[in-house]
Amino acid sequence: MSLFDRRTLLILPLALAACGFEPVYAPGGSGSALNGRVEVSAPNSVNSYLLVQNLEQRLGRTASSGSDYALNVNVSTVRRRAAITQTNETDRYTIEGRADFALRSNATGQVITSGSVADFVGFSAAGSTVSELADERDANERLMVILSDQIVSRLYATPDLAQ
Repeated sequence: MSLFDRRTLLILPLALAACGFEPVYAPGGSGSALNGRVEVSAPNSVNSYLLVQNLEQRLGRTASSGSDYALNVNVSTVRRRAAITQTNETDRYTIEGRADFALRSNATGQVITSGSVADFVGFSAAGSTVSELADERDANERLMVILSDQIVSRLYATPDLAQ
């Protein structure tokens, strides 16, 4: 290891501390501020159920005594043909998903943060009908995991949430 690399390794923690970097799961961090204190809106479809399930796994379920925050989430998906043969048969589909969210304080009713996240996944349609349905169901599950991870990352990046 060169001398330059060693200096970089020694200076990097100081630079991160100077820029206001704070670990999410540190005591007083935004991860601990949200853990078990967010009530996610009730699902109204299979995809929203999968999204809420993943959000509750990441944020923790609320205690029976109530929650400090309410997270309203609306999810929508669109299935599109992605690979079409010369005989006009579809070999591959993509599912585009979008989730709009708003985190609201239950004490004040004020929206703390809001936004939307979007991504897509693909699946093969080259097999039987049964395998295509199974692949589509798996793709929807993967998409909801991706969207919930993006939402949680945005929530953890909310400034002054831990205070």
